[in-house]
Amino acid sequence: MSDGKPSEEIFEEYKKGKDVPMFSYGVLAGVFNFLFAIFFLIARLTGRSIPERIEAKDIALLGMATHKLSLMGSQDAITSPLRAPFTELREKESPKKVDEKPRGEGLRRSVGELLTCKFCLSVWLASFFTYGLVLVPRVTRLVASVFAVVTVSDHLHQVYKALMNRA
Repeated sequence: MSDGKPSEEIFEEYKKGKDVPMFSYGVLAGVFNFLFAIFFLIARLTGRSIPERIEAKDIALLGMATHKLSLMGSQDAITSPLRAPFTELREKESPKKVDEKPRGEGLRRSVGELLTCKFCLSVWLASFFTYGLVLVPRVTRLVASVFAVVTVSDHLHQVYKALMNRA
């Protein structure tokens, strides 16, 4: 190392106070990058070209779909069976929304952190949508459209509710 610290001291600051599962985070980062490599390999083998740029309309569509799916995946009661092996229930905030926290240690806990964080989950979902746009664009746009329409509907529900509360 350039600062003269031995390799075991690199993560020393992370060990103070709070337990940070660096190995598990590294595994998840490795899986994320492995999935990108698989996508790239599939694209090459199938002759799909990586686009020079993605159109604004696709960015908007995939962005809305990613927004909705990351909320559903990280907070909705209906998706809690997918998170349950990695999380524990704090409370059920409403019939449709739960508050969970990661459980366990190591990789189990790290996956729980990923699944309960809408921002963290959105990076993975945006990647999958983008890979899909290259590999199977029609199917990806169809699936993304469903979630984008639900996103618009959700926002209209909120506007309606706010207007009704003002009346």
